Amino acid sequence: MQFQTGRFVTRQTHLALRLALLALAGWSQAVLAQPLQLPGAQPFNAPGTQQAAPASSSGPAAPRAPSMPAIKVAGEEAIIGRVLRHNGGPGEAVFEKTATGFGLKLTVDGFQASNLVEPCAVSFGEAPLPVTSLGRPAGVPRYKLEAPICPIVFDVLDGAFLVVEPAQPCVVEAAACRIDPRGLWGPDARTLGPYAKEIEAARGVAERAVREGYRTLTAKADAVDQRAIAREQAGFSAERELVCRAFQREGQFGFCGARLTEARAASIRARLGLASEPAKPAARPRPRPAAPKPTAGPLSLTPQ
Repeated sequence: MQFQTGRFVTRQTHLALRLALLALAGWSQAVLAQPLQLPGAQPFNAPGTQQAAPASSSGPAAPRAPSMPAIKVAGEEAIIGRVLRHNGGPGEAVFEKTATGFGLKLTVDGFQASNLVEPCAVSFGEAPLPVTSLGRPAGVPRYKLEAPICPIVFDVLDGAFLVVEPAQPCVVEAAACRIDPRGLWGPDARTLGPYAKEIEAARGVAERAVREGYRTLTAKADAVDQRAIAREQAGFSAERELVCRAFQREGQFGFCGARLTEARAASIRARLGLASEPAKPAARPRPRPAAPKPTAGPLSLTPQ
């Protein structure tokens, strides 16, 4: 009986051992089915699942602010009292300050309506005609001259103004003269020699500003608008060439090209909502003079 009990115990022991071995084998297969996970490693993702990006403690990235070099945009003071000539040659315009605002004295060159090779000129009067401010729709001051014989709209630039309207030449019946005031009115081209390096430097700054501006506009636009911006950029180069080829000595000094490029840079900055003038640094407080150190009075030898 004791032997039989021993055999019974032995069978129970073998059975428990076999169950333990089976459990150990199942656990081993489960462990081997998963990749080794080291401390600090990212959790395993099963095929076909996506792992969420870790949340950033700093929050979403702020949108990048528009970038474009600041440029100086001239105001009315840049042309007040100056004699400006149509394309740097004939004609004469003087922008003046009046009691009620600003006015323009203007004489425009042209050709006889019946003979377009015979020159003529039309004066708009001895006194300056009042001009009306139209704000800054293109980033620079714009004015309109309400002249019955030929209404004119022009943008004020640095030492010049650009006539953007009328769309067609005007025929002044009383003078039998066909005038076309469009284009750039600036200094006499014969006086630009001493300013050649200054003009070249100004155009370089404006060119960089225009390139950066178009790059920023493109980055903010969708695919359709990007194509429109590319066409606009190419069109500006052609438009500048068309306007400036009539300015005298343009190939020598490039005055017209510099001013039109500055105007385009101002226009792009206005579209981006950027100020054209560079920010002025805050004035540093002047150091206060140090208080004089107290000095001892003269030594008294008189007994008290």
